Amino acid sequence: MTNTSRLDVLNEASDERAAELLSACNASPRWIERLLADRPYVDVESVLRTGERAARSLDWTEVCRALDAHPRIGERASGASTEAEWSRREQSTVGTADAQTQDELRAGNAAYERRFGHVFLIRAAGRSAGEMLVELRRRLDNDDARERTEVTDQLAQITRLRLETLLAG
Repeated sequence: MTNTSRLDVLNEASDERAAELLSACNASPRWIERLLADRPYVDVESVLRTGERAARSLDWTEVCRALDAHPRIGERASGASTEAEWSRREQSTVGTADAQTQDELRAGNAAYERRFGHVFLIRAAGRSAGEMLVELRRRLDNDDARERTEVTDQLAQITRLRLETLLAG
């Protein structure tokens, strides 16, 4: 399908179906409500702008709701859902990393979760396992406020990439 026809699907779908499509991009109910409320969209760029802006404006409770749908870096997402399929593709470089890097990512994930109380979120698309490990280690030194800012930014980046994928068909 072309971008236009995927945009038509998003615009014309029932609220329930559109929410299902959007939930693969960001699982925050508030984010989904915002995207639904602004339908119909005139073009793909308006969806992308609205989606990114809405993701960046989520309060921490809603960011955490979105985080609940994300697997740990290096953990293969299970299931046949669109979100799981996209997670597996986005994190594909981790599976090709050497055993030491994979072990260090697992240990880093555990340390991060102990420190911050939620999964380590990073835009994995376009990054190697080594790059993600470096970022994980750096972010372990963040204070809570700084880390919340970084998590929200990463969520917005992931949301935009997934919206692009959704609308590209």
